[in-house]
Amino acid sequence: MIRIAAVGDIHFDRKSHNRLRQHFHGLAEKADLFLLAGDLTQTGHPEEVQILADDLIDCPIPVVAVLGNHDYHLDQVEQMHQILKKAGVRVLEKNTIIMNINEQRVGIAGIKGFGGGFVGACGSDFGEPEMKAFMRHSKNEAQELENMIKTMDCDYKIVLLHYSPTTQTLIGERKEIYPFLGSYYLSEAIDHGKVDIVFHGHAHSGIEKGVTPGGVPVRNVAQPVIRHAFNIYTLEKNDHRHLDFNDSTV
Repeated sequence: MIRIAAVGDIHFDRKSHNRLRQHFHGLAEKADLFLLAGDLTQTGHPEEVQILADDLIDCPIPVVAVLGNHDYHLDQVEQMHQILKKAGVRVLEKNTIIMNINEQRVGIAGIKGFGGGFVGACGSDFGEPEMKAFMRHSKNEAQELENMIKTMDCDYKIVLLHYSPTTQTLIGERKEIYPFLGSYYLSEAIDHGKVDIVFHGHAHSGIEKGVTPGGVPVRNVAQPVIRHAFNIYTLEKNDHRHLDFNDSTV
């Protein structure tokens, strides 16, 4: 059994001291792993990142994160990585990590992802160079994700994103902005890789629960959606290796 605490879109700023730390008491008895699904800050400013790092250094369980679009705004991603690394946070960007948890090998493939849209309402790499570049980046992100998933040899395969791989967790958002909230290329990569569960953020007005076309559970853990410091998800594979999971809030 693996217990995962997860949240995204916490948007730390210069006044966010102790916003997460106050919820860490007793967390080690409730969860084995803490996942952060991007938009960790408002603008990616080093001061915002440091305030978040000061909170996360007290987290009693391993922390794994991806960055979101807000975190890229000031183009200080490398500095963000260094600050979070010093706090013990494993920041994934087009790479994986495999951890031993409760005698199980848990693999996490982490990537920000990108927009592009979904079947029936998506962009095309045709026409202007700018549109071609946009869609090419979307496809490349998905291909990187698929390659990562396939390299993981573990008992549980988890994907951690910022952008959504499905419209199901976007319900409540304006359909006109779906192409900027995620891409069906991501769901194709996930379904090809036999993933157990996906976590993402970004869609503040969406809903929590969905699935990919291939049936992989997807959870939108953007904090404005779950309305808690984080949610806890319990994953357990039975003797036939089917996945059972339960959701709870903290």
